[in-house]
Formats: sequence, structure tokens, C-alpha cells
Amino acid sequence: MDRVILIRYGEIHLKGKNRKFFENKLINNIKKKLDGIEYEFLYKRSRYVIQNYSLEVENDIIERLQKVFGIHSISVAHCCESTVEDIARTAKGICKEYGKFRVTVNRADKTFPLNSVELSRHIGGMLLSKFPGISVDLFNPDFIVNIDIREDGGSFVYIDKIACAGGMPVGCGGKGMLMLSGGIDSPVAGYMMAKRGLSIDAIHFHSYPYTSELAKQKVVDLANIISDYTGEINLVCIPFTKIQEEIHRNCDTSYMITLVRRFMMRIAERVAIKRNCGCIVNGESLGQVASQTLESIFVTNSTIQSLPVFRPLIGMDKDEIIDISKKIGAFETSILPYEDCCTVFLPDAPVTHPTLKRAEHEENRIPDWDKLIDEAIDNLEIIKIV
Repeated sequence: MDRVILIRYGEIHLKGKNRKFFENKLINNIKKKLDGIEYEFLYKRSRYVIQNYSLEVENDIIERLQKVFGIHSISVAHCCESTVEDIARTAKGICKEYGKFRVTVNRADKTFPLNSVELSRHIGGMLLSKFPGISVDLFNPDFIVNIDIREDGGSFVYIDKIACAGGMPVGCGGKGMLMLSGGIDSPVAGYMMAKRGLSIDAIHFHSYPYTSELAKQKVVDLANIISDYTGEINLVCIPFTKIQEEIHRNCDTSYMITLVRRFMMRIAERVAIKRNCGCIVNGESLGQVASQTLESIFVTNSTIQSLPVFRPLIGMDKDEIIDISKKIGAFETSILPYEDCCTVFLPDAPVTHPTLKRAEHEENRIPDWDKLIDEAIDNLEIIKIV
């Protein structure tokens, strides 16, 4: 029996005449993810097949494919000819010896002599006669023997379906600029938008020497973690010290966070446009902290001129966000005790209901603040995360 890995996609099935565009994105992402592994890739009408690989790398292939957005599930399957005898022989070779089971048949080849129900009964009967420790349960089986009869004269027989990342292939939804801090939320926001097909660049604001190089490295590490799902990330690091010092020197401290966020949004938009990004992404969740009240979001968002701002976590609570952070392997890095620039000069009582008029008034107390923005952008650093 030839051993292969079957790949099934999800939402791409819903696409019409432009399905090929999405399939090509997914195939390209799969091949990038499996770079360095020897295998053969086949396409068989809504099924992708990985074959002719070494068994020693099978688990590695499975782990990599589970992180490719656009893949719904995968199975380690065995190939055989589309004859009743060969399918039965293959099913006997993989069937478990104990437990409740069901046989499920997908009969894409309508010329096959038995229909799906007939073949299920036939194979089920043969398995029952061979393995006395199994019994049939159509509604709550311990395992399912799946038979997939394809149009080209070949069939796949398998038991397990391994859930994968789902979503849409990265790159099919354009490119966005993720505002990446060292916290829990923003890496999850990047993951969520990549799941909808958005390729990601990231922007990070650092305030050396108030924040250490370890804080910056923490963000690089987080970018590396989420790049397992998003693919290559260009991490844009912005020196933010002078802007924060000027805000602290000239403005009401209660508006410190609001003004910091307004400057960050302006810079993020300018950098995003320069890098051909079609949106800004951040990890804001309504009401989670002072800068994420309805009024605060409105006041900070008002600086944006041209691009939409996506907040995929806006309706999620902290436990839900933490669950995803743990799932993608970012949580332990996110909680490392290295401060980011949002904690520099943190006021004792930040305003929770700022007004746009007051924010603009405080901002205008900073001499030549637009030149500060230009200087920060002129001195950016780009780190390529692959």
C-alpha cells in the first residue's frame, strides 16, 4: 500500500470562476512551508496529495501543514486501485482491532459498480468478520474507515482526519500593517487576520533607552512565532523616544496614552502606505484598557486619513485571546517581563473618555510635532522575519 498525505481545503470550495486564484495561492504556500523536504505534490480534483516522501519526515510534514491557512484537514491515507477487492484489502490493513466503527464512502467516480451505501455495507461486513473486537455504530463511532474513490481509477483509504488552521490562503486578501507590541493581543490579531488571507508586515515602536534591547528582541521573537502561520514578515522598528519625551514635557499627563496612540496611528498609516499595505491591524479589544474605550478608539482613529483599521479582537474577552495565544505558541513569550514603549511615562490616572477637541489641543502644545514624525520614519529599521 502506498502511503500518502491527503490535503483538503475549506472555504475555497465556495469560490466560483476565480477559484483557481485561491488554489494557486494555497499551493504556493504549501510548497513554501514544505521547503527543504523531498516529496512529490499532486493535484486531484479538490484534493492535494503529498507522496513519495520518507516516513521519517511524515510527522514534520503534518506539523507544517497544520499551520498553513486555507487547509481544512489532512489525512495519512493508503492508495489502492478502485476495485472492491483492492479497497477491501487496504481497509483490512488499516482497521483497528477494537472499538465501534463506521465505514464512510465518498464515490466521486460514479462508474464504480457499487454505490456508496452498498460499498459501505460490503466493506463493513468484511471488517466485522475479520476483527471480532469491533462493532458497528453509525452515530457515535470510535473510528471511521473512510474510502475516497476518485475519478482517475485510484482510491484512498484512511481513518484519521487531522484538523488544520482553516481560513483562507495567506496573500489572497492583500497585505496589512500589524501594530505589533510585546503583549498578548497584537500577535493574536496578526494571526486572526492572516487566517482571513491577509499577508502581514508589522510595525513596532521602541523607546530606547527607556526600554531595553531585550524588549525589542521579545517582539522579534513574537514575529518569528506568528510567521509560522503568516509567512514572511517585514518588521518595521520605529524609534519613538523623542516623541514620547515631547509629549511628557508639553502635555497633560492624563492624555499621555491617548496622544501616544495618535502618533503611533499616524506613523503606522504613513509606513503602511509606503509599503503598499491596504490596511492597519491592531489588537484593541473594546473596554479592555483605558486606551480601548469607545471614546479613546474614536479619538486615536481620527488621525487615520486613507486606510481602514481592522481590530479582529474587538469583541473578544481576555480569556479568549489568551487561549488563542497559547494555541499558536506566543503566550509564554508575550508574558516575559520586558516593558514596551506603551508603559513608558505611564500616568497614574489616564483619561478613559477623551475628547477629540482636547486631544488636538494637547497635541498642538508640542512644537513641530510633524517633524518628529518625519524623523522617526527616516530612522526606521526593517528586520526580515522568514
